[in-house]
Amino acid sequence: MVNMLYAVVGAVFMVGMALFAFMKGGPAERIGAGVYLFAWFASMVMQEMQGFRGMPIGVFLIDVGVLIAFVALAWRARHPWTIWVSGLQLIAVMSHIMILTGARVPLASLYTVTNFTGYLIIACIIVGTFWTWQDRKAAAEHIGRNS
Repeated sequence: MVNMLYAVVGAVFMVGMALFAFMKGGPAERIGAGVYLFAWFASMVMQEMQGFRGMPIGVFLIDVGVLIAFVALAWRARHPWTIWVSGLQLIAVMSHIMILTGARVPLASLYTVTNFTGYLIIACIIVGTFWTWQDRKAAAEHIGRNS
């Protein structure tokens, strides 16, 4: 029951962030939300296929792909939130690598790190979307006053 509640809260958070980013964000926020939404669905499919036993290689590859996408976005978009998101995703990838190197770390710690960084990434995209929305609103008001 607790796992189900956790999944529902995560889904509401993820879908709410994506809707907010798609409706109010700029191109960078839409791309970031789309990449993260795709990765979330793909990770869920991989976990269903592999279960929770052993190192989730498919999820690791998805996380590496998301890291590459976020770094490319940070390189092109130059928004502060993209740097934070890239750093958080790097933490998630590094936790996978730590498990792959054979360090004696419980697999549950990997899931804890990836879930926690996931929520922080969602928060960063929400904050970036809010800033973009407010900047666009302020620019429209400024243009309205000057015309």
